[in-house]
Amino acid sequence: MKKHMSLFVWAITLFGLSPVWAATNSGTRAASSADLTGQPAVRERTQVNYQKYETRTSTKTYDEKDAKNIYYTQPANRSQLYKQYASGNNSGTTVRTTRSETYTSELKRKYFLAHPFFQPLKGKFGSVTDLSYAMSSYDIKLTPLETGAISDPNGKWDMTQFSIKEDFSYGITDRIAVLAMLQYDMSDYKFDWSTAPDDSMDDSGLNMFGLGAQWRFVDNEDWIATVSGYYQHQNDISNNFLLDLKGGYKVSSSTIYGVVRGWYVALDGNSYGNGIEGTTAEGMKSTLFLAYNTDVDNLFYVEGGVGIFSVLDEDWTLNFEGLIGNYDWHNQASLKAAIGWQPNDWMALNLYAKTAVYDSADGKALSFWGTDAETGNFVRMGTAGIDNYSETSIGLQATFLF
Repeated sequence: MKKHMSLFVWAITLFGLSPVWAATNSGTRAASSADLTGQPAVRERTQVNYQKYETRTSTKTYDEKDAKNIYYTQPANRSQLYKQYASGNNSGTTVRTTRSETYTSELKRKYFLAHPFFQPLKGKFGSVTDLSYAMSSYDIKLTPLETGAISDPNGKWDMTQFSIKEDFSYGITDRIAVLAMLQYDMSDYKFDWSTAPDDSMDDSGLNMFGLGAQWRFVDNEDWIATVSGYYQHQNDISNNFLLDLKGGYKVSSSTIYGVVRGWYVALDGNSYGNGIEGTTAEGMKSTLFLAYNTDVDNLFYVEGGVGIFSVLDEDWTLNFEGLIGNYDWHNQASLKAAIGWQPNDWMALNLYAKTAVYDSADGKALSFWGTDAETGNFVRMGTAGIDNYSETSIGLQATFLF
């Protein structure tokens, strides 16, 4: 079993093979031509690509309270409201005229790139670059078979990973976009034994690529909904097919949303789990492997949850999301928080953190496999009880629209 298997399991249990979403991590995102503030309209407006505008002309001061939490008001340039001038004749008579000058306030709704329903509009390109650092670990207590012996039964599995993921999308229409993705990983794996020498290895490479499509089939003043489908290939591990359904309700300056995702995973081999490959001092190939499941060639995962995306002011956003999922051999609940900064219409930065708050893996017993020192065969050596299961990641997403 190849070492990449451990990376795959971690990625799919915590992050679900996430597509475009600042935030992801992130997730799959789509949006209306101008409703990504998640704010309901207060007056009838004209639909245009990228932004919505409303123009109001008046000779009196515009009452901005009508636009509170809906728009950010930017007064248009205007000349002085009045001017006076004098003209005279030989008699010295002075004529004074006061004139009120009409002015215009332009109300602009911003297209937020960190919105969980983001996707590029017709003819636009979107780019999401995700830099993340992740940690995964659990304690191990080995119980050998009656015919075997293990020098040190207590240890800890530990994995750290730095990854760079790029999602590049294009809007075919305002409602449909296509997507391509790549991910490069640099990972370190370790069996940290209490008394015996540690077993460790590192790995790096371009380990994932994929294609997908996004369809925003509902978007009005109150509701927004998308459905997305993806194909992803994990190098030396599996081919994955993902379906994502997301719907949100717009209230004030926020969008409250729910999400359901499902994966079909076609494995290259017939088992998966955490493992390390290496060589002994005699040059013999050696493998240690904790199997999550064996004698299986396909898997199905499903997760669902709720979230809220809020506009704090013109440039700052906040996103919270909670998920509960079933991932074949265990269940997990996780929380994610992200804060976004968007100084203009074409660039946004999103800082996020995600962690597992509950996992049913604690207390489970996995099968423990290894290379027989005499024959070199890969054999079952016993069971491994696991505890204190932990997964956490932090990351920065840079989103561009052009």
